[in-house]
Amino acid sequence: MNLLDFVVLIGSLLAIAAYGTWHTRQHRNLSHYLRGDETVGWITIGISVAATQASAITFISTPGQGYESGLDFVQNYFGLPLALILIAAVFLPLFRRLNVYTAYEFLGRRFDAKTRLLGAALFLVQRGLQAGITIYAPAIILSTVLGWRLDLTIILSGLLVIIYTVSGGSRAVTLTQKYQMAVIFGGMGAAFVILLLKMPASLGDAFSVAGGFKKLNAVSFSLDPDRRYTLWTGLLGGFFLSLSYFGCDQSMVQRYLSGSSLRESRLGLMFNAVLKIPMQFFILLLGVMVFVFYQFEQPPVFFNQAAWHDAVQHDPARKLQTLQDEFTAAYAQEKQDIRQWLDARHAGNRAAESAARTQAVAALDRVNAVRNEAKTVMQANDPGVKSNDADYVFVTFILDHLPHGLIGLLIAAFFAAALQSKAAELNALGSTTTVDFYRHLLKREASDAHYVAASKWFTLFWGLVALAFALFANLVENLIQAINIVGSVFYGVMLALFVVAFFLKRIGGTAIFWAALVAQTLVFVLYFSLTISYLWYNFIGCAACVLLSLALQAALGSLNKPADAHGGMTND
Repeated sequence: MNLLDFVVLIGSLLAIAAYGTWHTRQHRNLSHYLRGDETVGWITIGISVAATQASAITFISTPGQGYESGLDFVQNYFGLPLALILIAAVFLPLFRRLNVYTAYEFLGRRFDAKTRLLGAALFLVQRGLQAGITIYAPAIILSTVLGWRLDLTIILSGLLVIIYTVSGGSRAVTLTQKYQMAVIFGGMGAAFVILLLKMPASLGDAFSVAGGFKKLNAVSFSLDPDRRYTLWTGLLGGFFLSLSYFGCDQSMVQRYLSGSSLRESRLGLMFNAVLKIPMQFFILLLGVMVFVFYQFEQPPVFFNQAAWHDAVQHDPARKLQTLQDEFTAAYAQEKQDIRQWLDARHAGNRAAESAARTQAVAALDRVNAVRNEAKTVMQANDPGVKSNDADYVFVTFILDHLPHGLIGLLIAAFFAAALQSKAAELNALGSTTTVDFYRHLLKREASDAHYVAASKWFTLFWGLVALAFALFANLVENLIQAINIVGSVFYGVMLALFVVAFFLKRIGGTAIFWAALVAQTLVFVLYFSLTISYLWYNFIGCAACVLLSLALQAALGSLNKPADAHGGMTND
């Protein structure tokens, strides 16, 4: 990066942060701080919902996912449109009618205090862990761009977003997200265009190479339960994951509760039902095109260049240098095979094209084998090295191949995405702790100013917790998968609490409380003992909790008469 990049980067971030902070400087009302002022239109809601979900992880890690595995990750979102329709029809009207600050207040009114606290606790644990994961994304940018230590960049980026969130609250997040998303999509679109212009092959050849290496297989009809992404895991597991995230996760619920009317909130959700799959497809396709680009321009052995150079310096046996030479030779052979493949394609020689494609695939396998061996050596020399470097693929391409100015804009876009998603998470963690624990258990009667101050302190607390997790966690998955895994382990049971509350009026608080505890324990046991796709745990957790609650309520009889979920609710 040069001076122009830093000017664009710093100027973009300061302008967005200053705008949000200035426009929310007078907010001392609890409703405004936690939920916004409930006057925003559907476009702002739609963008805010999309921006909260589309963190820096989406724009850094998803291209790396496309680079490694192709388009199949898009199946993860196939169940999302149906989930949003159900939320708009059922969840949203009840939340708005009850005028709740958090989704878990509804559980207290429908069931009892212990169920409310259990739902809030499940949210706090899983979102607290996910907040730690999201700190990795901007830290990766800083460590790559500036060559700083990863732990230092984690601390700096985490402290920045904590200060921003504490000062502005929910409305600061909502106000600035539309500008942040404009920067993000502008930068990503420009990167895609420049990538195609710099591609050493025609667009047809690029797609032929991507297809030949099986990077364009977007849909799989496989029934193998161990396969992570298929049509079935996306439709069923993805449906339950999306229903849980958008319907039960406070970081998302408070985004669409800020709408000026039920209609505006519903339109904001439908905006995302239409937008999400094409957006993820585009970002994955960008990663696939980066993969194709690196079949003609030699990539690094290890995309985390700072870690690679450090490992080479601390490799007395010089194994890594030897592997670098082997990688260069294997890549040169692969590039030659790809050229022969494309020449045969242009000549219309199907037999020669098929043979050359087979040779190119075998050559890529040798290239990947050398890369994996290099990762093994790096970890043997330093067990603390994160061997999965997919999160560094797109950042490396940006820094090495895009023009100055655009580099600064894209880095600013990633930081903006990190700022908005992290702020939404921390704001939700602080508001849930304040409303569902502090105000409910410790201090029921206090002024709005007192609760706003308490929420800020709790936001600070959860920010520090997330920082600690980010510093000490060593992720074996790339970021986009890691955050979905954490959510899938918890979301199924969280969703079941609301499914029972909405649709099974005969089930009371005691039955659903113990059913949720047993079901969550079951999910933990299955996750650590099976190898099935993590998306299935959303369905398993929800189904197990619902069935157990039915059985327990039948055993308890009429000892726990439930409240009416659609009328006559009382505060617990």
